[in-house]
Amino acid sequence: MEARKLSTGVRAGTRSFLREPLNVVLLVVLPLVAIEVYGQAMASFPQMPFMEATAATTGRISGALFATAFLAGLLGLFQVISAREADRRLLVCGFSRPTLLASRLVTILAVVAVVAGLAAVALTASVQTARPLVAFGVLAAAGVTYSLVGVLMGSLVPRELEGSLVLVFLADVDDFLSSGMLDADVALAKAFPLYHPHHLLRSAVLDGSVSADHALWTGVYVATLLVLALVAYLRATGGVAGGATSSTGGSDR
Repeated sequence: MEARKLSTGVRAGTRSFLREPLNVVLLVVLPLVAIEVYGQAMASFPQMPFMEATAATTGRISGALFATAFLAGLLGLFQVISAREADRRLLVCGFSRPTLLASRLVTILAVVAVVAGLAAVALTASVQTARPLVAFGVLAAAGVTYSLVGVLMGSLVPRELEGSLVLVFLADVDDFLSSGMLDADVALAKAFPLYHPHHLLRSAVLDGSVSADHALWTGVYVATLLVLALVAYLRATGGVAGGATSSTGGSDR
């Protein structure tokens, strides 16, 4: 019975995302456009000695990571905003809170996998990539990271327009500071979510190596954000202190 409810929740979440034509367009087009635009824009810049690759390749790597992170962040944002009312109604209809939470996470993972796959294919087609599967894994990890950032953002700024603007600003600044386009040791950049994925993606594309330290910190980031996102989801749907009144009220009715 719970498996059927989980399947129903995943289908409903996926349909809700795909029902918006803009979401579908962004899903398919944005990775391609971002990779090409970033590559063309950076190609006009002079080659800097601190860059690990050509300016165009650096731009394309940055574009792939930005597109994946931004789309995944939007997905997480809209998932938690829509969950505020919809999941409360589903609780009344007999869905358990763990099932609803699992359906949201599975939906996010499924869409993030598609976004990361499209970005990896587009990147591999435009840049000679030493380890394409590792590149896909890094893009997927960056997508999961930003989807959880989106969940947190949706909890703190529960309005679609304002939340989207804050998210795109954060992803843009994060991607720029972490991309290796600056010859500066910006300590603050190391605290941003894309800092370690950027290092991993560059090495996966350029020489196929994988840094254990950057992989470890990426995992720590995902685990930490997952805990914070679970708390944010429970608060948004009335599952922890602060939402306990509404939860109790729903049971009474």
